[in-house]
Amino acid sequence: MEKGVEEGLIRIIKETFSLAETDLKTYSPLTLAFIGDVVYDLIIRTLVVEQGNAPVNKLHKRVSSLVKASAQMELYHSIEDMLTEEELSIYKRGRNAKSFTTAKNASITEYRSATGLEALIGYLYLDNRLERVLELIKAGLERRSTGAEEKKKESNTQQQEIQQNDSEERG
Repeated sequence: MEKGVEEGLIRIIKETFSLAETDLKTYSPLTLAFIGDVVYDLIIRTLVVEQGNAPVNKLHKRVSSLVKASAQMELYHSIEDMLTEEELSIYKRGRNAKSFTTAKNASITEYRSATGLEALIGYLYLDNRLERVLELIKAGLERRSTGAEEKKKESNTQQQEIQQNDSEERG
C-alpha cells in the first residue's frame, strides 16, 4: 500500500500544515457534511476519470448522476446494514441537522439523507478512516448496480408476460 493511504490524507495534511489534533465530537454535523461532500465528490470524480478520457461535459454528467442527493440517498440505503452503531449515529446527526440551505433538485428527504451520508463520510475522513469510506462507497455502488440490474430484469420479465398474455388473447 502506498504511503499516502497508510498514513491517511488527513494525517499528511495535518503534518504538512502543522495542524493540531481536534476532537471530532465538537464539530457540528453540517461541518462534517461540508468536508464529507468534497471527499465523496473527489472519490466519485476519480472513479469516473479513471474509466477513461472523455469530454468534460460527459464527465460532469456521469459524476452528477452519482453525487446528486437522490443517488446519495440510494447509496446510503444500500449500505445501511453495514454501518456500526457509531456510524449510524453520525449519519442520523447529519440527517437531522437543521440546514439553512435548501435542496435545488431534490426532495427534503433526499437532501437530508444526502447530508447524513456526507456527515458520515466527513467524520470518517477526519478520523483518518479513509479506507472505511472507500469500503462503504464501493459496497454502495456495487449494491446499487446490482439492484438496478435486478429491476431491469424484473421489468423485462413483466413486459414478456404482458406480451405473452396479449398473444394468447389474440390467438
